[in-house]
Amino acid sequence: MAKAAPAEQLKLLELQGLDAKLKSLASRRRTLENDPRITDLQDALGVANGALGAAKLAVHDAEAELRRSEADVEQVASRIERDEARLNSGTGLSKDLVALQSDIASLNKRRSDLEDVELEILERLDVLRERQAAQQQIVDDIQGSFSGIRTDLDAAIAEIVAEETEVRAQRTGFAEGLDAGMLAIYEKTLAKRGVGAARLFHGKSEGSGMTLSPGDLAEVKAAAEDDIVFCPDSGCILVRSAEWN
Repeated sequence: MAKAAPAEQLKLLELQGLDAKLKSLASRRRTLENDPRITDLQDALGVANGALGAAKLAVHDAEAELRRSEADVEQVASRIERDEARLNSGTGLSKDLVALQSDIASLNKRRSDLEDVELEILERLDVLRERQAAQQQIVDDIQGSFSGIRTDLDAAIAEIVAEETEVRAQRTGFAEGLDAGMLAIYEKTLAKRGVGAARLFHGKSEGSGMTLSPGDLAEVKAAAEDDIVFCPDSGCILVRSAEWN
């Protein structure tokens, strides 16, 4: 059976306290790193950006449609201008001038129809631009919330990391002064069980929270003071103090 002086074994409780603190800090850090608000905002931002992309595409398509409509109106207007210039010159046969007047009338009707289409596109484009602006505001608001929460979380995580660094340094310095054999057993037990050592107090293991059976207590009582004994339930080292039994 592995052995260590009772005074050395008592030091394991302080080491376990430091390890428990490191474990608590790591748990708090993971909780902050996996804050559900970040995930929710990332999901919301993804949906909002998708809607914004669709809104931008709708505006882009409407603007292209407007440019084509404006070109159509300009083309008809240019033709009307040329035909009116020919008509006003008075040159040509009368039947040609009559035909020209008819063409101009048709072109004016065509331009009116095209301008109605252009107006409809402009009105639709105004609505689409308003939707794009509203969607952009939604994206901006989500990004603002995300940045604010991320800043707060990063600050809190940085504080925990700093404390972890400090506690880890304390732990390293403290562990260097412990019995090497006992420390090796403790480290192996900590890695396997999650708890390296706990106090045995009035027959109760603080590692498992369970009161030892009469048989287990008898075995502990029969062990030498410098024997390293273990909790039958949690598997951690049981540190016996003056009030252990």
